[in-house]
Amino acid sequence: MNNNVANKIVVITGASSGLGAEAARHLAALGATVVLGARREDRIKVLAEDIAAKGGKALAIETDVTNRASVQNLVDTAVKTYGRIDV
Repeated sequence: MNNNVANKIVVITGASSGLGAEAARHLAALGATVVLGARREDRIKVLAEDIAAKGGKALAIETDVTNRASVQNLVDTAVKTYGRIDV
């Protein structure tokens, strides 16, 4: 199987729980760098720490997807930190 997510920068909204959190864990385990966005900053920080403790790369950014400026901050921070967004 081809692992085409390795070394990709992946932004995930709704990452504080459920499918978003599980997608972040899975993609990070496959070698992607995950940028986690959610309103519950405390939860995504814990998730980012958990991913990092397992050798992955994650960045947590408090994000409210109903607020355009908040989403723009998520995108801008990801690009400023990693130089691009792939997914």
